Amino acid sequence: MPYINVKVAGELTIEQKRTIADEFSQTMFKVTGKPRQNCYIVFDEVSRDNWAKGADILGDVDRASEKK
Repeated sequence: MPYINVKVAGELTIEQKRTIADEFSQTMFKVTGKPRQNCYIVFDEVSRDNWAKGADILGDVDRASEKK
């Protein structure tokens, strides 16, 4: 039973999640031969205020770029 955890900063639309789930489960089947219906995919949408790149909080970066 493959388990894939997708973490993203911000939100995805339901259509984006459907596409990612389709593509990832298809790739898992191609590579491992595991049936697509046995592939679990979990989406963790993390607030950009709770995600940093280096010392920069992504929400701060977003707000700074909006002010320009």
